[in-house]
Amino acid sequence: MTAEDTSIRTTWLSRRFPVRYLYLRTGEDVQAVALRPWQQALGLLGAVVFGLWTVIASAGFTLDLLTLTRSDQSVNRARAAAERVNADLRARLDTAVVRMTASTGSLDELAQMVERRHVALGQVMTMFQGVEGADETLRPQVSDPDAILTPQQRIAGVRMDQERLIDRAERLAQTRAERLRLAFRLAGLNPAAYAVRDGGLGGPLVEADDPRALAAILDVDEAFATRILRASEDLGDMRALSRVSAGLPFARPTTVRTTSGFGLRFDPFNARPAYHQGQDFAGPLNTPIGATAPGIVSFVGVRSGYGNTVEIDHGRGFKTRYAHLNATSVRVGQRVTVGQTIGAMGSTGRSTGVHLHYEVWMDGRPQNPARFMRAGDHLVQ
Repeated sequence: MTAEDTSIRTTWLSRRFPVRYLYLRTGEDVQAVALRPWQQALGLLGAVVFGLWTVIASAGFTLDLLTLTRSDQSVNRARAAAERVNADLRARLDTAVVRMTASTGSLDELAQMVERRHVALGQVMTMFQGVEGADETLRPQVSDPDAILTPQQRIAGVRMDQERLIDRAERLAQTRAERLRLAFRLAGLNPAAYAVRDGGLGGPLVEADDPRALAAILDVDEAFATRILRASEDLGDMRALSRVSAGLPFARPTTVRTTSGFGLRFDPFNARPAYHQGQDFAGPLNTPIGATAPGIVSFVGVRSGYGNTVEIDHGRGFKTRYAHLNATSVRVGQRVTVGQTIGAMGSTGRSTGVHLHYEVWMDGRPQNPARFMRAGDHLVQ
């Protein structure tokens, strides 16, 4: 660079950032500190960088908040819909009691209808085998055997009990399924892409994909078949999402406090803005680190900048990385379970202190680990 170029640059900088003075007074003493053009320009640049970082970080936080708000609204809409269905059910039950009590029709026809529904409900109960809390929630309620009722009233009472039972089955399946759907949304995943069902009812009933077909198979009225089908679909989603969620990195690698999060931050070494691809956890040296999902260890060794590193392949395109470890306790090809200790916290590699750098990858792209941990916390609650 020539002397003329240096002069031109200095003149340009001086015109835009003339020397300013900062006066500091202590008692009777007054000191003047000159702010030179390059110092003012550097300060302005720092303010712009900080402002950009604040805007980007705020946008990310707002996006997460909006996602959570939309999920909450979805749950509230589902609850409101369930309440409307319950109100409609009570109205229909009251109407049915009045009609059946006043009916002079064939008791045999009413009894056969109730019997067919009873058989269908037996198959519904088999769908809920193995579902936690289903036995208690779906336990039949026995009516008062000493009550003096006409035959029509007894049949109407049995039908009401059947309606209440299928209503509880619907609500149980819907609640469990929506809980899992919300967890997937919190993790930034589309639950519909993972809710691949093998069939809700099993046997020949898997062929029934609409209420009319199911009503014909079970030999019940279409309204009752519709409710069975809804419960079956929600239960199928619940089982599919539950099976998938068991293999996703929803757990926490350690219980110590979190520090730097995912996204743009100032690099601790050069104080420049840098993209942070994971979540940091700070704790004592040799704090145990656990696998956040079952999988197969795909890498154990030293990576540039990461120090001692363990990587686990969880299938479905998901991979997790645990870096800056002081020691490792697994080998490549080893199958691990969720929570199994894979190493100890350290400060190897490009690190300013003892901590764990944890990353979640999906289809070759880094994801925000906080989303997955938030989803896991939701499922545990």
